[in-house]
Amino acid sequence: MSIQNTNTRTTVLILMVVAAIAMRIVNTQVPALSNFTPVGAVAIFGGAYFTDKWKAYLVPLLLLLISDVAVNYMYAGKFTFYSSSLYMYGCFMLMTFVGTFIKKVTVLNVAAASIVAVLIHWLVMDLPFVYGIANTWANYGTLLVKAIYPFETNMLIADAIYGAILFGGFELAKSKYTALQGKKQLAL
Repeated sequence: MSIQNTNTRTTVLILMVVAAIAMRIVNTQVPALSNFTPVGAVAIFGGAYFTDKWKAYLVPLLLLLISDVAVNYMYAGKFTFYSSSLYMYGCFMLMTFVGTFIKKVTVLNVAAASIVAVLIHWLVMDLPFVYGIANTWANYGTLLVKAIYPFETNMLIADAIYGAILFGGFELAKSKYTALQGKKQLAL
């Protein structure tokens, strides 16, 4: 793949991620859409498509940070970094890692990655010590149950919808524009 094709592919991937992350800011304006954000799908998408793995991690995390700043300014008028933020960013790095295992984009592979991503978020973000609560199994169980609806349910639905848009859109674009195809596809 030529340098120009690589740059075109990377630019398109970044623009798709930017557009998806922008929806996170829109979704914060509707309380019913709590956790209905594209960040899980974006992390999986980045892991699956960026050929340079450092970009797969950096682009989604950087855009997540930028959207955090925007969301915080909209609600609090300032940027606030919470102790739980490190765990959240860690979750999205793990979700990106899950995306790296997608070697062939199919509905089943993307759906499985989305379910794993939501499970990662659910199991990590509801650990009691993340929020300074006593670290007991009872507290963990309570937090897990409370998070199922609306938070994790919305995240699963959002990952499915945004994943379909991102993966489906890029696969469609790849079929029309050879500059977007990866090395393996061009060699066939």
